[in-house]
Amino acid sequence: MGLRFVRASRDEVIAELEIGEVHRQPYGLVHGGVYAGIVEAVTSVGAALDARAHGRGAVGLENHTTFLRAARDGVLRVVARPLVRGRRTQVWEATVRDAEGRELASGRVRLLVIEPDVPIAGEAISVDGKEGA
Repeated sequence: MGLRFVRASRDEVIAELEIGEVHRQPYGLVHGGVYAGIVEAVTSVGAALDARAHGRGAVGLENHTTFLRAARDGVLRVVARPLVRGRRTQVWEATVRDAEGRELASGRVRLLVIEPDVPIAGEAISVDGKEGA
């Protein structure tokens, strides 16, 4: 997608995306899937950083992204912060803005906190950054 992470911590994740032709739908507007995808990406990174500090991992369960304003070009900036960080689930919220600071989309993602080496889709997911066992 071309998402570039500016900063990532357990408390906040910031990333930017320069809109290109590949991000537009037939009307020339940024496709809603781009917004949903970058919201999912930044919230997942934040949740994973927090879960990893406790020896766990995190995977997405739900993504509710609302499209508020259309864009055609420029740089999108997405900021995500946690709302709830529980033992089994986390909820993160993200806001996508244009270069002028106008809110283009917002989203909430609920994530499942997983124990190390839990099999998902037939393979274990390792929380240490290596592929499943």
